[in-house]
Amino acid sequence: MVFEGSSAAISHTGRVRSNNQDSGYSGSNLFVVADGMGGHAGGDVASAVAISRLQPLDTHFESPAQAEEALHTTIVSTAGDLIDVAARKPQLAGLGTTVSGIVMVDEYAVIGHIGDSRIYLYRDGDLTQITTDHTFVQRLVETGRITPEEARYHPRRSVLMRVLGDMDANPEVDTFIMPTRPGDRWVLCSDGLSGVVDDAHLAKTLRQEMPPARTADNLLKQALDGGAPDNVTLVIVDVGGQHPLYTGTPTIVGSASNPDGVDVPASRSLLPTGWLHPQRAAANEPSHFEPDNEYLEELIAEDRRRVRRRRIVGFGALLLLAAAIATGAWLFYSWTQTRYYVGTDEDSVVIYQGIQQSIGPIALSTAYEDTGVPIDEIPAAWRSRAEETINADSLEEARQIVENLISRVPAPKDDPPEEADPEPTRTPDPTPSAATDGGGDA
Repeated sequence: MVFEGSSAAISHTGRVRSNNQDSGYSGSNLFVVADGMGGHAGGDVASAVAISRLQPLDTHFESPAQAEEALHTTIVSTAGDLIDVAARKPQLAGLGTTVSGIVMVDEYAVIGHIGDSRIYLYRDGDLTQITTDHTFVQRLVETGRITPEEARYHPRRSVLMRVLGDMDANPEVDTFIMPTRPGDRWVLCSDGLSGVVDDAHLAKTLRQEMPPARTADNLLKQALDGGAPDNVTLVIVDVGGQHPLYTGTPTIVGSASNPDGVDVPASRSLLPTGWLHPQRAAANEPSHFEPDNEYLEELIAEDRRRVRRRRIVGFGALLLLAAAIATGAWLFYSWTQTRYYVGTDEDSVVIYQGIQQSIGPIALSTAYEDTGVPIDEIPAAWRSRAEETINADSLEEARQIVENLISRVPAPKDDPPEEADPEPTRTPDPTPSAATDGGGDA
């Protein structure tokens, strides 16, 4: 059974590099992206050799298992070809390439992968990354030492743990078989796309359900608009669906599309200067490299130092935040204690220090002075105001408010004066006095 679907392939140098070290292939049943590494010509040669070696797999296989064995064997044997190339041309020592490919067999996708190029599956509106990046930062993500978002901007994100190159004649290649179905869309891309266009924007573009060629153009434009610091290559494959079946000749893009082969310079520097500045490599510097054991040990030690620094900085930031919160709380509380208000307790008028607020169980005011003024003696209108509290900007103002309340207390009425007892009326004694009697006798 022949695979039915439609596909498109596109590759671009990007906005920084001067040459394209990527290669891509879109055929009848075979779809591949290879991202070369190794300098100005080494990457070109490596990715082109990989596509050339894999191209015969664009044929019909009797079973997915047969295709998987052929795909694995071919990718591994390509390492031997790269070793031979480096032996014949010593100036290319250190060349290598990633390989991410699919062989479609009936209702199955047979996948082979090494490096950090990616294969995605878009199905029923959901985007899933099918391959795992063989990078140093991916190992950090898998061990929980950094997050996927941190991995996107990690200074060592271009360090490959596995690659197809001239250093290992038997590289470890991931191969597996997945069922596929009509309506699936497979996306193969170099990290020149995935490093700039994140999964959310990739999924958003795929949801527009444009034909593969238009989708590829749209994604390439997003990568270029994002700066495209590396070569950008992608292959899009639709399984069945509304788009026309593929009937033409294979599409080969990138360095493998050069019909005259790749020019190899007479000599080149063997120093991978991108090691020192992996984030902003120059146009002709390698975007990836495979470290030796000594360098890998240094990377691990560097990451431990970075984790330790991050913890120290994080703990310091927490201490500063706690100190700032404590200082702010103290300043706020100190300010509240410069405020006063007049209120009441159960039976008298009271001056309170603070404000009429609480933070949880903590009250921001306390009774400062019990004035002894009974609330029952204050007129109803003023009593109501006192019970609702009256704010004051200072203690003096609070005391003045209390004086005003006291002035509203009616004075007690005076008791009427007591009447003096009347003097008794003197009644003349009608009895003659002894003197009178004596005078008569005389």
